[in-house]
Amino acid sequence: MIPWDEQTRMGDLPGLAAARWGGRDALKFRGEWQSFDTLSARVDEVARGLMATGIRPKERVAIWLNNCPEWIYLMFAIAKIGAVHVPVNTRFRTDDAKFVIQQSECATLIAHDVSGPIDYWSMVRELVPDHERGAQAKINSTAFPNLRRIIIKNADPDSPRCRGTHDWRDVLSAVPEVPRAALADRENAVRPIDPLFIMYTSGTTGFPKGVVRHHGLLRNHVDRAKSYAACENDLMFNYLPLFHIFGYVDGPLLSMLAGNRQILAETFDPDECLDAVESDGVTLLFGFETHFKDLSDAQERRPRNISSLRSGIFACGTKSSLPIALRTLEVLSPLRPVTCYGMTEIGANACLSNLGSSEEQFSESSGRPCAGFVFRIIDPETGGDQATGTPGEIIVKSYNLMLGYYRKPEETAAAYDDEGWFHSGDMGYMRDDGYLRFLGRYKDMLKIGGENVDPMEVEAYLLAHPDVGQIAVVGYADPRLTEVAVAFVVPRPGSKSREEDIITACQGRIASFKIPRHVIFVTELPMTSSGKVQKVKLRQKAKEALAVVTLDNAPC
Repeated sequence: MIPWDEQTRMGDLPGLAAARWGGRDALKFRGEWQSFDTLSARVDEVARGLMATGIRPKERVAIWLNNCPEWIYLMFAIAKIGAVHVPVNTRFRTDDAKFVIQQSECATLIAHDVSGPIDYWSMVRELVPDHERGAQAKINSTAFPNLRRIIIKNADPDSPRCRGTHDWRDVLSAVPEVPRAALADRENAVRPIDPLFIMYTSGTTGFPKGVVRHHGLLRNHVDRAKSYAACENDLMFNYLPLFHIFGYVDGPLLSMLAGNRQILAETFDPDECLDAVESDGVTLLFGFETHFKDLSDAQERRPRNISSLRSGIFACGTKSSLPIALRTLEVLSPLRPVTCYGMTEIGANACLSNLGSSEEQFSESSGRPCAGFVFRIIDPETGGDQATGTPGEIIVKSYNLMLGYYRKPEETAAAYDDEGWFHSGDMGYMRDDGYLRFLGRYKDMLKIGGENVDPMEVEAYLLAHPDVGQIAVVGYADPRLTEVAVAFVVPRPGSKSREEDIITACQGRIASFKIPRHVIFVTELPMTSSGKVQKVKLRQKAKEALAVVTLDNAPC
């Protein structure tokens, strides 16, 4: 670990890492390595270039980029000059991006022209039309009154500049205009308690809120790195999106703190990842059940030598993740991950297992509370504490809670009770061994004929069906039972199962009230960038699909 204390700020990390590890390899992207020295130098160059374009302290800077080295330069450079980073989900399209840029009051937008098949420049032009981008790249936008500048990163260095914008090449060419001493002055003015980023939550249950965090999150991440003994000898493969808290902290932030090398991938491709494990000797992998299921499938299809794998984080513990966790330990051996529980509001990790935890503790829990965190499990209706082993709402106190939801004082106040406990909206219980088990979002729980039904329990059962590749269960309103279960199924290749086959497979094996009333086959499930199923979209899809069924079957 680099020398670190509670006064360390995000922008300090590249320089500290360079002083410790210098010319050692740090980052590999598209086959090319950069050293810690090179990374630190490029962060400083980008910081000076951003200052030259006029970015001031505390201004919000939206980054709408896919994984690339420039993303990493920017996250540290923006912190170094005292501005506030606003990561934008690259799956967002115009309406989603408009909401984030408006709500966060961004002064700067940094985006691709094109990236792969996605034309970001066309979307930027739709958001800020040509007539609102004037001479000297000045912005005068009705929809975005706070927006002062747009910076475009070209896919082709020789491509023409986008009208009325700053070009990434211009940012770099302006570096000499800002003396190093001016950058040092800006950096010295940054306090650890200043806002660092506004990160918009994944939106599994609704439209995202902007979570404001300060530089103090570094302390929490040091504990995270220690849980799986990250060190300078490790090599991680990072396919997680950098705009999400998981990829953000377990990618570039981990590398700067622990000195491990990092291979950065633009997107998640399980075959590309496993090929790198074999060829480069990757030791660390991270992700959710979707990632580890796909990695296990890919390894079974085409086995590689993965003997270098050591650890990482698999955020498991839910009932639906149990079979995937156990399969991961078998198929991806010798990989021995740790598990965790966390959310952007309370830190990427608030609970962690460790390398000494048992296989059962890894696969059927979400870890023990980290130092500086106190947990309670309460009955959400009475507020009373639940006994060990009894599910309830997870609430927490910590030094590591968010500053708040940006420009949402009512939502911020509603997240805390009068005693300062943060109410997560998650369901879980404490085990006899002191480990937490996360069960899911309270909003995802079903109430069927007076019975509480955990959809993850039904999902876990049906995942064992030979024709079910992926599954998500949601509720659908029912006049007699309040609601019934609806299963969305992605069938395995070659499957010929029908709705009645899936339902019949449940009969006599699980309680009748848990059996899905309807099965809808889909080619894919709507997912967040971090691999979580967006059940709010499935609930809406169920309403649309089943309303049609009801109308079709209605008497004349």
